[in-house]
Amino acid sequence: MTPEPGAMDPVFKALADPTRRLLLDRLREHNGQTLRELCDRLAMTRQSATQHLDLLQAANLVTVVRRGRERLHYLNPGPIHEIEQRWISGFDKPRLRALDAIKNKAEEYAMSEEPTPVPTYVYTTYIHATAEQVWQALTDADLTARYWGHANVSDWQPGSSWEHRRTDGSGVVDVVGRVLKAEPPTTLVITFDDVPEEQLTREASVVTFLVEPYQEIVRLTVTHEKLANLEMHGGISRGWPAVLANLKSLLETGDVLPQAPWDMSPAHS
Repeated sequence: MTPEPGAMDPVFKALADPTRRLLLDRLREHNGQTLRELCDRLAMTRQSATQHLDLLQAANLVTVVRRGRERLHYLNPGPIHEIEQRWISGFDKPRLRALDAIKNKAEEYAMSEEPTPVPTYVYTTYIHATAEQVWQALTDADLTARYWGHANVSDWQPGSSWEHRRTDGSGVVDVVGRVLKAEPPTTLVITFDDVPEEQLTREASVVTFLVEPYQEIVRLTVTHEKLANLEMHGGISRGWPAVLANLKSLLETGDVLPQAPWDMSPAHS
């Protein structure tokens, strides 16, 4: 879906400032920082940092997630993903992939042998729907089967289990977990185990769906944390935008996208 004319103007305006690009770089290096942490690393006053972060948040490049009394700032890849899909994807991808592979390999050799911390993944999208409609789309097995290709099955009570079942009739469950928190229609927190239980040797990752209604729209923020490794981070970084794009299309148009968006990942990433 092509963005409306001028829809990307706030994004390019935000990216045009070197200080704001530096803030994004700092969040890319270490996602989920408080305002104090950002100010300390950049030798910037809180007032200046707040002004820049407000513009980045208005452009949907930064998402703020509350953790108790703290406000954590996360880089939101949504608008950058839209730029990539509109102006880069399909034009010069093969050459860019080759150059990126060379760059990544060189950086691997230059890195220390210490394990790389896995960042928390945060994605925000805006949907023309009610909070109740978004909640139903997240928890109704038939609806999740339509936009996700899997039925999410549970009674969605805290402590209950949930299953991510294939819809091909095989009954195969690809992901399991437990409901940690359920406050309809605004907050759903689940664990996310994508390996068989007998092979699970690590702590389960955690997904939080935060639904924030505002007049006729909803801001849906998905936070995926405690990821096992960078490979998992890369997989969910491709998967969540595709799933949420399909969810958004279903709620706004009554139908999912004409092609499953995750099918593009192997050929276009």
